[in-house]
Amino acid sequence: MSKYDLVISRGRVIDPETNFDGIADVAIKDGRIAVVGDGLEADQDTIDAQGLIVSPGFIDIHAHGQSIPADRMQAFDGVTTALELELGVLPVGRWYEEQAHMGRVLNYGASVGWVFGRIATMTAQQVAPGLEGMGRATSDRRWIDNVASPEELDDILDRVDTGLREGGLGIGFPNGYAPGTGMKELSQLCELAARSGVPTFTHIAYMSNVDPRSSIDAYTRLIGLAGSTGAHMHICHFNSTSLHEVERAAKLVSTAQLQGLKVTVEAYPYGTGSTVVSAEFFSDRDFAARMGSDYSSIELLVDRRRLRDREDLIDCQAKDPGALVLLHFLDVAVNPRHRDLLDISVMFPGGAIASDAMPWTLANGTTYIGDEWPLPADATSHPRSSGTFSKFLREWVHERREMSLIDGIRKCSLIPAQILEPGTPQMRIKGRVQPGCDADLVVFDLDRLSDRADFHHMNAPAQGVMHLLVNGERVISNGELSLSARPGRPVRRHVER
Repeated sequence: MSKYDLVISRGRVIDPETNFDGIADVAIKDGRIAVVGDGLEADQDTIDAQGLIVSPGFIDIHAHGQSIPADRMQAFDGVTTALELELGVLPVGRWYEEQAHMGRVLNYGASVGWVFGRIATMTAQQVAPGLEGMGRATSDRRWIDNVASPEELDDILDRVDTGLREGGLGIGFPNGYAPGTGMKELSQLCELAARSGVPTFTHIAYMSNVDPRSSIDAYTRLIGLAGSTGAHMHICHFNSTSLHEVERAAKLVSTAQLQGLKVTVEAYPYGTGSTVVSAEFFSDRDFAARMGSDYSSIELLVDRRRLRDREDLIDCQAKDPGALVLLHFLDVAVNPRHRDLLDISVMFPGGAIASDAMPWTLANGTTYIGDEWPLPADATSHPRSSGTFSKFLREWVHERREMSLIDGIRKCSLIPAQILEPGTPQMRIKGRVQPGCDADLVVFDLDRLSDRADFHHMNAPAQGVMHLLVNGERVISNGELSLSARPGRPVRRHVER
């Protein structure tokens, strides 16, 4: 009897940590990579990968979907681990229990949702963690606008600390949704992250092309917090929060990194963002001047209608503050300068690719968490929820050749793992194709790899992923999804008892 459970044979194996790039076999035993070599055999289960790429599964450190349908769509995009880090969850322990009970297709994990601690402490609202829950909590704006009292601050810090002790992967820090937060609170949260050895995952405080309260102002504040507290400040969606100022923002981040500050970035390869209609940055009376576009840049996801003016926005916020919208901030289809700006964020040296994948929403406005596959015809989301990694590798690596394949794969797998691994040792055996590492692997046809979703057909899965293994178990085989597969395991820091 063979000592291996499965062998992936004769593929072009790429390991972004050792820079190995060659034809080899990968043998798997008990959910881990056992051997990378030649002439390896399994008794029954073999994948013939001749002509295909064998790489670490992609690690998405910014995935809001966190459901079986979201996992399935991301599986076709090569993702094996999907983490909710920007927004986070609270209570952390209960969330992990719920995911384990549900059974997940991909590996899963979350940071501590600071903003949900703020909501609970300052308004006594108990909302479900997630974008929609945060959006609906805007009915009481104290958590958005107010500086916390000393007593409130103590309670917020205690809630976050409890979440870290329950295994949270860092502190989710969407400051842009609560811009009234005081600097004392921000600095103490960063100090807590530094003491715990975990990153903060930040949505910068302001989004604007012009001062005051510009994106550059926010980046300068964030870098200052990294320097003054020692915290690792990870910048989410570097492209969308920078708007048209990404060139200047990139210089600031590069200078901070050269000085040894712990500042990292991620970006997704689209010029359109997505969030809830109640997001605070939409409500600015000078929205058009500050964002560089008028209200028609905001599009309601459910009925695909562009907003007309400020009154239309306020009406939509009142009717359903948790409604998802698209924000068209760069016109990359026709504007060469906008394409250049997107390139700066996507190709930032050492930056990760991360999707900011959104939940799937039905025509009636509810979030889809069912088991139907393919997804219901009326299920919508941002195309990044199904095509981020395929689009990046197809466009920037395969077609435009802006970087090598191994460097592109590194941005999708190893770099995300390295952002997390100082505080979460579990990540040291992800993002690699080496003996002893988790058998989270994607086998894809580079010539066929492509995103298929666009803003007219959002629920089309990507193509080109022929096989996807999570902890050594097949999720996709020969391009077909296994509907029964639930091999996802938690990514979680050591839980103190």
